[in-house]
Parts: sequence; C-alpha cells; structure tokens
Amino acid sequence: MTSLIRLDGVGKRYGRGEPVLVDVDLDVPPGRVIGILGSNGSGKSTLLKLLAALSRGTSGTIVGSPRVGYLPDRFPGGQRMSARAYLRHMARIDGLVDLSAIDPLLDRLALVGGPDAPLRTLSKGNAQKVGLAQAVLVEPELLILDEPWSGLDVEAHTVLGELVAETKERGASVVFTDHRAAAVHAHADDVHRMDEGRLIRVEAAAKAEAATKIVLHGPGGDWSAEPGVSQAVADGERVVLTVEAGHTDAVLLRALNRGLSVREVAPCSP
Repeated sequence: MTSLIRLDGVGKRYGRGEPVLVDVDLDVPPGRVIGILGSNGSGKSTLLKLLAALSRGTSGTIVGSPRVGYLPDRFPGGQRMSARAYLRHMARIDGLVDLSAIDPLLDRLALVGGPDAPLRTLSKGNAQKVGLAQAVLVEPELLILDEPWSGLDVEAHTVLGELVAETKERGASVVFTDHRAAAVHAHADDVHRMDEGRLIRVEAAAKAEAATKIVLHGPGGDWSAEPGVSQAVADGERVVLTVEAGHTDAVLLRALNRGLSVREVAPCSP
C-alpha cells in the first residue's frame, strides 16, 4: 500500500541532551486514523512536529511530503484579529481561494462570540476551535492533531469526532495524540504508544476491548454489512450496533446523515 509518509529509524535529540525519539518506525497510509497514546514528555508532540515537517530528525529517514493540516497542543491565540480574519489570512497563505466554508465551520464548532470574536478574548478551548478550523479548512491529505480533545466542550468533542471521520472518508489520514487510552481506542484504526521516545504498536487484542455499543432509533435499513459494524440487532426502529474500535465516529456520521437519532453511545462490556 502506498504511504502518505513513512518514518524509518527516526531519532531526535536536542543538542547534547537525552534522545527525545529513538528509532521510530511509522507508516501512514491513506485513509487511516492513527492514534498515539502517551504521557506528557513521552515524545508525542515531537513526533507530530516531524510528521508536519516543522522539525527534522537527527537520524533515520522520512519519506513523503503530504499536504498537512496541523493543530498544536496549544493554539497561539492573543492576536488582535478576529477568528474570521485570522482564518482568511491563513487560508490565503495556504493558497485557498474559496473562503466560504469559514463561517459555517466556526458555526458548527459553536465558537463563543462567533466569527467576529477577537482571538485575544478567547478561552483556551475556543482558541483550540479556531486552530482546528485552520487545520481542516484546506482539506489536508494528512491531518495532525496534538491532544485535540483537551479543553473542548462536549458539543465540540462530537464535532471533532465527525471531522476526523469525514477526513478519513474522503481518503485522507489523521494522526492524533492523547494521554487517555479510551479516547485513542475510540477514534483510531491503528494505535501506538510512546514510551520514553520509542513508538510501540498496540496489539490487536488490546484494541478489541475498545468496541463501542451504539443504540439508534429510526428507519435505518440493514447495518450488518456496514464497515466497522461487527454486530447489528434490530427491534422495530431500535437498532443496537457493536462497532469495532476506530469506526465509532464514521458509523455515527452515517447514522445522522440517514436521519436516525442516537440514543446511546457506550463502551461494550468486556
């Protein structure tokens, strides 16, 4: 399978300090969501900066240069520009001509103060929404998100999950980090763990524990053949789905697009 970007034996060291990354191998194919689990200081953010071409490794090779949308762990607010003006400015720098999607995207994210809100007045969570809008606006081939759920309100959590699913559905890929295992398993197709600068693939058996139960209501047809659905039990207009790890957002998006209501989303009992 063709890779968007591939890291082979990549290491990173700042000056003469201890290595931040050690012999990292990572292959990012098109149409995948890759979650990276790890504690603060484990090397997650450094790895994302290498994927975004914002930093260079000190050893190993990186092959591929996809168009990237990048959300850092803390969006640098504080500018006097409004959210709309900032996004228009950055979109033009990225070569985007059609700017009509900016206001609807900010509305979808429920930015407090709306598109005219000055960046310097925004909370961390709302500044994060502007950063997320900037990252997805250009429809990148590779969407890179550093602790994206941190600081967002509950409604924005749902929208973020939808944006990740939509990115995957159009054939692009997502790499995101989080320190919570449940969040990583819920959204990722492939899960890795950073441990003292080393990237370790999480075994499939561990991912299987992260299946999700989704209860839908409405005339939705046959769900048994849907990608990511391992079981579908229908009782009239009530449908209970067992969804494999990494497919929850995509299944929810399809359900909402078909006009079904979502009654429950919960981890499956072991």
